[in-house]
Amino acid sequence: MAMTAASVFGSGGCLELLTSSKAMRGKLWTRLAPFISKRHASTSQTSLSSSSSSCSVINPWLFVGLGNPGEKYQCTRHNVGFDMIDMFAQSQGISLTRHPFKALFGEGMVEGVPVLLAKPQTYMNLSGESVGPLAAYYKLPLNRVLVLIRVKSLIYHFRKNREFGRLRIGIGRPPGQMDPKAFVLQKFNKTGRERIDSAIEEGVEILKLVVTKGLTEAARSSNVDQKYKHLTTHDMQL
Repeated sequence: MAMTAASVFGSGGCLELLTSSKAMRGKLWTRLAPFISKRHASTSQTSLSSSSSSCSVINPWLFVGLGNPGEKYQCTRHNVGFDMIDMFAQSQGISLTRHPFKALFGEGMVEGVPVLLAKPQTYMNLSGESVGPLAAYYKLPLNRVLVLIRVKSLIYHFRKNREFGRLRIGIGRPPGQMDPKAFVLQKFNKTGRERIDSAIEEGVEILKLVVTKGLTEAARSSNVDQKYKHLTTHDMQL
């Protein structure tokens, strides 16, 4: 029986991969649209015209981990997107350095496919100021952008926007009447840290699947194969 989003996110350390579906609008999209929309259209046309060619260029993947810069946010629930980018970068030997587009940025090859990694150094609600120019600079269609994000931040910064893939990371729920804002700024306890690290490790494997099999197939494969069934396949139309 397939898990619902509600059952998946009852506690921390869960993952959900969402592929793009219908065009919608939200706060981050407002930042992304001026940079990406025209690129997306032209790149799509280019892809169609070049599909008949025997020699085609592989578009890079752009994986973006969301969080806030600064020591205050390190190792907190707020920054699990950063943590996953760090673990993926380490696993692939990719170094992250400062980039003019307001991000820590790295690039490398995974199974012969170019991969770009970014940790925007704006605050989370301004991440589009970094992600938009990066995607435009590399002429990426939206279906080659995957954003790693904690579940709560999706509500505030991706509402009404499904133009690109998201890997959502469950961080648990605040106990009792605790302010959710205070909860996400807390560091994990030992058990919570172990659980989220396990989920991040699994997320790294999912990212590798995305590179080698594509977004939709990665979601389907992960639903069948992953140990804890943390990932579901909502919104599969690309």
